[in-house]
Amino acid sequence: MTANPVHTALWPAPHASGAVDATVHVPGSKSVTNRALVLAALASEPGWLRRPLRSRDTLLMAGGLRAMGIEIEEGVGPDGTGEAWRVLPTGLRGQATVDVGNAGTVMRFLPPVAALADGPVRFDGDPRSYERPLNGVIDALRHLGARIDDDDRGALPLTVHGGGALDGGTVSVDASSSSQFVSALLLSAPRFNQGVEVRHTGSTLPSVPHIRMTVDMLRAVGAQVDSPDSGGEPNVWRVTPGALLGRDLTIEPDLSNAQPFLAAALVTGGRVVVPDWPARTTQGGDRLREIFTEMGGSCELTDYGLVFTGSGSVHGIDVDLGDVGELAPGVAAVAALADSPSTLRGVAHLRLHETDRLAALTKEINELGGDVTETADGLHIRPRPLHGGVFHTYEDHRMATAGAVIGLAVEGVRIENVATTAKTLPDFPDLWTGMLGA
Repeated sequence: MTANPVHTALWPAPHASGAVDATVHVPGSKSVTNRALVLAALASEPGWLRRPLRSRDTLLMAGGLRAMGIEIEEGVGPDGTGEAWRVLPTGLRGQATVDVGNAGTVMRFLPPVAALADGPVRFDGDPRSYERPLNGVIDALRHLGARIDDDDRGALPLTVHGGGALDGGTVSVDASSSSQFVSALLLSAPRFNQGVEVRHTGSTLPSVPHIRMTVDMLRAVGAQVDSPDSGGEPNVWRVTPGALLGRDLTIEPDLSNAQPFLAAALVTGGRVVVPDWPARTTQGGDRLREIFTEMGGSCELTDYGLVFTGSGSVHGIDVDLGDVGELAPGVAAVAALADSPSTLRGVAHLRLHETDRLAALTKEINELGGDVTETADGLHIRPRPLHGGVFHTYEDHRMATAGAVIGLAVEGVRIENVATTAKTLPDFPDLWTGMLGA
């Protein structure tokens, strides 16, 4: 693996001089914001998104919807307080070009929307986006009646020739490489003439909480969804056609993006408070409470938010992260600083994320003196004394935050292209130094 030579700026990762004690306001969830944008765009009436995340991925989603004719007004909420976006579902037009960047949600959620547009919609993105699998969405949409030109690559760039409507119906999808294949079809399904019945045919299904999030959000805007978690057939989801409501939705904090800050409390034996942590959520990041407690911390969920405290010791863990693969880089970083070995399982699909995360974590931690080996479906990490050096990020936001966690305990770590964190966590360097009291 090679780092992108275009992004050579190095950020000296702050080294913690003592226990962290901070309150960190984590911005809104990318996963919730981007799903909410799609559902609001397909609704039959205007809707509000309060406290949306403003990051590269969410701005790309908003930009893609705007390109297809949806009006999204940015301002304050209907009560005159707080940042909010008003979404006006003014109809979907073709003759558009959508820049997906390297956002999995954008490249997978918007082609089904484009199939409902009146005319062709071209999708393009960063060079890495060409390597990420889209065949699950492309093949399914073709089966449901859409016409798509992708030169048989099963990947970007591609053009969806929207016909103003889509028949829908029953379709089989192998979502082993990404649960987003399922969510992509479900989100637009209420607008399909026959709705949709999605059958997952693969042997594994990663990131199931993200599908539950999609189902919950569909139900919240009036969709009828039959799913495995509500007593339905395993690996089958059915969405009935019908109008979607415009809602006034407040976006939860992004719990996955809270990970580096909770890790800071764990690694330094300190305390971090994350306000507004929800008591009930479909976000996979909520598992951090369980994982980081097993690794040596303790947490308390209060009316104000989550209070997480490190004990001063960090323990290894043997954990299946198949449902929450986005947490693997941060868990690996903490595991490299633990007092016993760790094994991370169930995350073979991370080889197809923003970068091959398993290869990247192995290479970067080992170049700092670590002992990480890849397994068929994850990583085995044996803690070793680490030293400073350059931590490459491969334009992957979670690689950057993982390197920052290691830098708390290891002097001289320099993060290449820390600006890539803007993909989902804007202003990360300022939040990080602010947490440390700098």
